[in-house]
Amino acid sequence: MNHQPISEDQDATSILQTEVSQAVQQLTEVEGEEQAEVFSEILTEAESGTVAILLESLPLDERYERWQQVEPEERVDVLNLMRADPRLGILKKMPDEELDFLFAQISPEDLIDWSDSLPDSITDRALAQMGERQRKHFELYDQYDENEIGRYADHQMLVLNPDSTVAQGQRFFRRIDLDCNDHLFLVDTNDKYLGTVRRYDLYKADSQALLSTLIWPDSRVISADLSLIEAAEAIEHSRELEFPVVDEHGILIGRMTLRTATALVREHYESQLMATAGMDEDDDLFAPITVGARRRAVWLGINLLTAFLASATIGLFEDVLSQVVALAVLMPIVASMGGIAGSQSLTLMIRGMAMGQISAGNVFSLMKNELGIGALNGTLWAVIIGLIAGWWFNDVIMGLIIGCAILINMAIAAIAGVMVPMLLQKLNQDAALSGSVILTTVTDVVGFFTFLGLATLLYL
Repeated sequence: MNHQPISEDQDATSILQTEVSQAVQQLTEVEGEEQAEVFSEILTEAESGTVAILLESLPLDERYERWQQVEPEERVDVLNLMRADPRLGILKKMPDEELDFLFAQISPEDLIDWSDSLPDSITDRALAQMGERQRKHFELYDQYDENEIGRYADHQMLVLNPDSTVAQGQRFFRRIDLDCNDHLFLVDTNDKYLGTVRRYDLYKADSQALLSTLIWPDSRVISADLSLIEAAEAIEHSRELEFPVVDEHGILIGRMTLRTATALVREHYESQLMATAGMDEDDDLFAPITVGARRRAVWLGINLLTAFLASATIGLFEDVLSQVVALAVLMPIVASMGGIAGSQSLTLMIRGMAMGQISAGNVFSLMKNELGIGALNGTLWAVIIGLIAGWWFNDVIMGLIIGCAILINMAIAAIAGVMVPMLLQKLNQDAALSGSVILTTVTDVVGFFTFLGLATLLYL
């Protein structure tokens, strides 16, 4: 494998992240008209991907104000490169006439990608703006589920019948510029896939020769029902830029490109990282507090079950232990709930920092957001755990102590989840490697100190 292009890609990614980080800082240091002027200057030079990241880096009210500055003709490209949550938030705020104009420009592939996270009402509105041929393309892709490559196949490809000449094929390559395009696909009158012709072979052949004589014998075909990660790994482990995608009847429905495969693999591993904290890679950096709290509450509930299991094991010996030991039985719950709450904030921060979305200008807004989520979830679980603990030990004071400790620890954990990676970054340390260790220490110390401190005040 040639390592030089990879190094160049890494350098380009590093430069992009630096540029995005600087732009985020410029935006978040100003407000109102001044912010609008800064964003307007950025729009003159920034690519769609950069604009998408910048919009995601702003609190919700500022985000929509800046969105209105994006030219209508460029909005589809920007939304394509945004995560599902912030994209949906913008679409819900747009007036009907602006939505219709936007959907009149969208392709079936774009809508398929969006529809995974869109309400049916918005998807239907988009389909109403499409022509009959586009709707058929959408229906073709929509028959496959979210984990099958057929759903995301690119239908923009070079296709001819086998009786076409080499000259016609060469003309196709010269006139049509497609991303990751190195092959020409041959189909019969029923669109059944017959074979692949490589660009390299095409330009070596006689211009009057038939394309059927140049079919590449080693070409590989991907089945439309193949999983996304399997399809992505297949093309990544090959030397090809694209593979044809066919349905169960051998009908060519699109192609899978190396660029798509790389994006799928990256999203797969990013989603795995977020899943370790019970979150989704499409989660918005500035999701509304109630939405963020609801999503994280489920994982906190799952964690609570494991925490109670550990405590119940210790509690088997409670008959021979004094009241102080009863406190020790509940201590792991306080630390564990604070730990998982902090790890959710930490994971969100690390992702944002990796993409250059976090700066000194927006970290305070993000901290307020995270503190609100921590306080809301803290209150919920403080009540639940306090009631359970009070019933378990038949002691109202015990329930009150652990409830207060849970609330305080989860609020502190949210703040620590934001601040720890920022401090590590200033010290030139890798937040992804050491952040969780420091965070766990913080939540354990705060949880134990608060819990035992309150118990000392109320029992002694």
